[in-house]
Amino acid sequence: MVNPFKIAVIPGDGIGPEVIAEGVKVLKYIESVDENISFDFEYFPWGCEYYVQHGKMMDDDGIERLQQFDAIYLGAVGYPGVPDHISLWDLLLRIRKSFDQYVNVRPIKLLNGAPTVLKDVTPDDINMLVIRENSEGEYAGAGDRLFQGKPHEVALQTGVFSRKGTERIIRYAFNIAQKENRSLTSISKANALNYSMVFWDEVFEEISKEYPDVETHSYLVDAASMFFVMDPKRFEVVVTSNLFGDIITDLGAGITGGMGLAAGANLNPERNFPSMFEPIHGSAPDIAGKQIANPLATLWSASQMLEFFGQAEWAEKVLTLIEKMLVDKTVLTPDLGGNASTSEVGDHMVELLKQL
Repeated sequence: MVNPFKIAVIPGDGIGPEVIAEGVKVLKYIESVDENISFDFEYFPWGCEYYVQHGKMMDDDGIERLQQFDAIYLGAVGYPGVPDHISLWDLLLRIRKSFDQYVNVRPIKLLNGAPTVLKDVTPDDINMLVIRENSEGEYAGAGDRLFQGKPHEVALQTGVFSRKGTERIIRYAFNIAQKENRSLTSISKANALNYSMVFWDEVFEEISKEYPDVETHSYLVDAASMFFVMDPKRFEVVVTSNLFGDIITDLGAGITGGMGLAAGANLNPERNFPSMFEPIHGSAPDIAGKQIANPLATLWSASQMLEFFGQAEWAEKVLTLIEKMLVDKTVLTPDLGGNASTSEVGDHMVELLKQL
């Protein structure tokens, strides 16, 4: 018997439980046909509904309980009535920071068959991997509110860029670029952020000397945003800060078929703690319970999880079949022009896997 990969499942809010069910369905099928893979799933009811009932987004010992797992599979978090900063800081960011998930990986790839709002582009033109610093930077949570409610009220939000944090994310991106023989582009804003981003650029330049075989580029974030739309082919591997990465990857989703195809992984590369895999589309409460949510981003996140577990062949099969479904266009949800339900998309993925 192989040791099972222990996966903590947090379905979350809104459409989260609907899409996560399809990801688990696909993983369970893979387990059923491959004697070398075993999964042990445990579900946790945390999220905004839990917050409404209990006054907290997760159990007090939640981090300690999650630490025993190999990975976390997250559906979505957020719901009307619960402030976004509470749902973000008390669950998502708490997990990311507690488990030092300092690498956020988001593929910005135009799959064959996927729609795009851009004119005259092909899948060869949009194929980038965004490596986002995920533990500090603009989301460090450092700051203060002074003189609240007074005319002279002041809000301070401090970006925190440590040498350790900046070096390790940039070096991680260089290693990926070197391994894949691709260029690496740094995105910053040193002309306006004269401390944090000047420091970022300096560290990028320092580390680039260790990788003379990697072609490098550096763009200001506003120019990079323009080129994401006008000339995405110039980007291969991208490394950037927490805030900028959050923004440009949503832009990337917008040019590669929408948020229903946006996958994400939060990694602790050293594997001292569990990593977390999630679609980045949010909870979409307006369509929750209607079985029309697109689960393909969740399946893509499962592919990322399989790759992280060393199951590259299965990871590639899942991604290839997502692409086949987009090309065939017979079983897709309404956001992609189809009329299939969320569960029908998951069922079809399993049927396609059976045919391999």
